[in-house]
Amino acid sequence: MFSPECFEEFPDHADRYPTAAEVTGSARQLVSRYPESCRLRRIGRSRAGRPILMLSVGHGSRHVLVVAGPHPDEPVGGATALVLAEQVARGDRLFAATDPAIVTWDIVLCLDPDGAAVSEAGTAGTEGAPTTATPAPPTADPTLRGYYRTTYRPVAAEQPEWAPIVACQLPESRALFEVIDDLRPFLQCSLHSTDIGGSWVQLTHDLPELAAPFRASAAELGIPLQHGTYDALYWDNPGPAVYVLPPPDGTARLAAGSENIGASTWCAPLRYGGVTAIVEVPMWASDLAEDLSPYPDAGHALRDLAGLVLDGGRRVTAVLEKARAFLPPPGHDPLRRVLEWMADGLYDMVADSWEPLARQAAAASADDDPRRPTTAQISALNIVARRQPIRAAGLLLRLLQASDDKAAPALYRELDELFTAWCADAEEALRVRWVPVHHQVEHQARTVLAGAESALKSLR
Repeated sequence: MFSPECFEEFPDHADRYPTAAEVTGSARQLVSRYPESCRLRRIGRSRAGRPILMLSVGHGSRHVLVVAGPHPDEPVGGATALVLAEQVARGDRLFAATDPAIVTWDIVLCLDPDGAAVSEAGTAGTEGAPTTATPAPPTADPTLRGYYRTTYRPVAAEQPEWAPIVACQLPESRALFEVIDDLRPFLQCSLHSTDIGGSWVQLTHDLPELAAPFRASAAELGIPLQHGTYDALYWDNPGPAVYVLPPPDGTARLAAGSENIGASTWCAPLRYGGVTAIVEVPMWASDLAEDLSPYPDAGHALRDLAGLVLDGGRRVTAVLEKARAFLPPPGHDPLRRVLEWMADGLYDMVADSWEPLARQAAAASADDDPRRPTTAQISALNIVARRQPIRAAGLLLRLLQASDDKAAPALYRELDELFTAWCADAEEALRVRWVPVHHQVEHQARTVLAGAESALKSLR
């Protein structure tokens, strides 16, 4: 059983993410240990009928809603959820926000249990992949190759937080909307992680007192801050690695594909005066994320990165085309659906979204010109450019390995050679270093607590 005890005491050999089942088991243990303050209930069911469970801690009239597991390839949230629940259940009262008599913490243990099941299944019997039942390797020296050979991220229409943006109604999304309407949380915290880079926070409106403890926590734990991120290229940036969503009816959006972001679960608390914080922590850190020096010839670099994602996508799609006849149909296989979605314009959309930045960079005349991207911003886009084809290749390798068609082994070898080289190139180009899981969790938990305290003060 995964222990939710304080991570200063978490043993190095257990430096891994808990599975969805382990998170649920630990939550049940918390209810047994603290029956007066903890309750566990089902708030809905997934598309496949899996229960979506919420652990509530405390009896205060104000609510903090924590959402773990929104993306199955971002596994840190379950561990963070347990640490937060443990701290509130113990009644430490280090802050007003953790006083169970003032605030109830409502923690969705895994918003996408179906996606988690697909991701966790990828670790079993995969050549070159870790053998634990978690999406990321537990070893002291994990690699991108091991991670991307096992991980899974659904298409946008199957991501519970994102699906409403593309006008898709999922039972997981409805369950979360109903909880928000019922509880009216003054703060919703969505627990995310990124594969490579630094840590950042996205807010639906600013929490000024969050920036300092967020920055201090990252510095103490040796986690870089993400100065510039693909997720919030055009957002307001009131503090280092803190980004504020434009008004839902505004025109400044994410880099691509989020014109209707006001329909997302992130924006739902706004109608009750609440704020949402999306807390991102890196699995692998890249200190390039903090480099604020002007990037030389950024316009040329941006066009090179667009070419990188397009070429990588083309090469994966070429293997996919050779395998389509014997792969499971998209309607029956989530991995195949992602591959077809990516092949059907995603690489082009990502690359095209950078063209305005390339034009701005080309027009910049001095190092202090705000149109000139920094090294941190270019490195963030470098991560995206490499991630997309690597992610697709990892999914296709899983399908090829599972196939008994006589053409599959040769295609597998062809693609695996590319995939292995791409992962090694990414590790070198981005200068990655593994962030221990207990540091990821500690930083995310501290950031959530600081956000809750800041949001609560704004209500007084």
